[in-house]
Amino acid sequence: MGTSARPYRQTARAAATQQLRQRIVLAFHDLLMSRWMDEITLDEVATSAGTTRQTVIRLFGGKEGLLEAVIEIVWSKALPRLTLPHNVPRQTIVKSLIEHYEAAGDITVRLLAQEERHPALRPPLERGRRGHRAWVEDRFGASLSGTSHRERQRQIARLIVATDVYTWKLLRRDLGNSKDEVRALVAGLIDSIMRDDTA
Repeated sequence: MGTSARPYRQTARAAATQQLRQRIVLAFHDLLMSRWMDEITLDEVATSAGTTRQTVIRLFGGKEGLLEAVIEIVWSKALPRLTLPHNVPRQTIVKSLIEHYEAAGDITVRLLAQEERHPALRPPLERGRRGHRAWVEDRFGASLSGTSHRERQRQIARLIVATDVYTWKLLRRDLGNSKDEVRALVAGLIDSIMRDDTA
């Protein structure tokens, strides 16, 4: 019985550790929503997660490890829009984009605001910028109205602005529009850009 119980105990211990990791990461995530990263202490993270500073260090090593885990959460929120089939209507693409920003836009903006203060943020945020440009080209590039290389690049730049997280923040948080209204506004911007044949 002792031998058969050992794998169960190991599985239970692993599950408990994973749940603890999630609590710690979410505690750090929530603190980031209202505080700058250099203002947050590991003791505060531990207290919020119901554990000890030593446990946080053991599981994550420090703030950079916690930051990597938060960024993984942010990346995971993008998966639904990144994995959409290519034959879906444009309105479905826009809806998926706005749902992504509703789930991860606020924390993304908070991280962007701290990029100059924390060098560890630069690689993932730069990866995000490159990824967003690639997404725009993948979703809209084949339908761009401009025929010249210069105009195509201009159209892509316009679409990047129309679909950027800061555009969502401006429309949703700063101007106070509803999620549905933001979706309609962004769709309108995209439609206008796609119809524009001017240089």
